Formats: sequence, structure tokens, C-alpha cells
Amino acid sequence: MAVMSLESLPPGFRFGPTDEELVSYYLRRKINGGRGVQVIPEVDMCKCEPWDLPGKSIIKNQDPEWFFFCPRDRKYPNGRRSNRATKAGYWKATGNDRPIKSKSHGSRSDLIGTKKTLVFHEGRAPHGKKTHWIVHEYRANGNAFQDLNGSQFFLTVEVGVVNFGMLPVEIGNHASR
Repeated sequence: MAVMSLESLPPGFRFGPTDEELVSYYLRRKINGGRGVQVIPEVDMCKCEPWDLPGKSIIKNQDPEWFFFCPRDRKYPNGRRSNRATKAGYWKATGNDRPIKSKSHGSRSDLIGTKKTLVFHEGRAPHGKKTHWIVHEYRANGNAFQDLNGSQFFLTVEVGVVNFGMLPVEIGNHASR
């Protein structure tokens, strides 16, 4: 089977995997050695501001959605809390974690991961200003996908301003599409 460049794809083609596909195919492959995930780059979100992330995406299109693998950064060396701060602000979790279940086993559905929603706030907690930048963070369930070295990654889906690129929207001092 030949590989097509993004420019040669027909109009209307979109990279739009389901939650189950993101965890069971892409995240699992990344944790188990990284083969077959060339369409999703690895980016440390704590070293980038949200308005810089669209330029780091491999898939260049007008959709306000980008996919990245992010190595887990701990806030404290021996702690469990994730570091989600950047120079300009921080990612704050909102809502409850949502389970991701596999539907590939017929009527039986197994829990394969969780999805967490984070919103970017400019400034420092607790006085940060909420922006329109949203991340959906996908984590594999338990040790099912943990590699032999104990490496942990999570998959982030960066969602920009949900206006589908029609008008620029001011976010802090940064215009975004």
C-alpha cells in the first residue's frame, strides 16, 4: 500500500480518530516503541505556550484541532501530580475524567483509558485568566500499555478556539485562528 502525502489527499479528508482509536492504536504504539505514529509528534507542552502548538503539528490544515504525544512531567520528583505549568500560564483540569472503553470485544466493553479536559489559564494560580485553549488528555488504563522501561506518555489533543478558523479571536495578547 502506498503512502500519500497530505497535499495529495482529496478535499474533505480529515484526521479524526475516535477516542478508542487514539488510546488503543496510537497511544499503545507510542508506548510500545513508537512505530506507526508518524502523524502525531512528541511535544513537551510545559515548554510551549498553546498558541505555539499549531505550528508544531505534522498535519497542516485549517482545522482547530492538533494531536501531540506529551511525556509525563511530574511536579515533584517523587510525587504523582503532573506539572502543567508553562511560562505564561497553566493548564487546569475541568470536569470529571471520562472512561474510554473498547468496543472491539463484541458485547463486552473493557476500560482501556481515560480522557481528561484541561483549560489554559494565563498568569499564575489562583488568579489566572481563563482562555479558550482546551486540551483533551488521553491516558492508557493501568499497566496495560506500559513499556518495559516504565515509560509513560499521554496523548493530548489541542483544541484551539472553537470557531473552526473562520475569525481570529484574541486570547490574552495573542491572536489565534
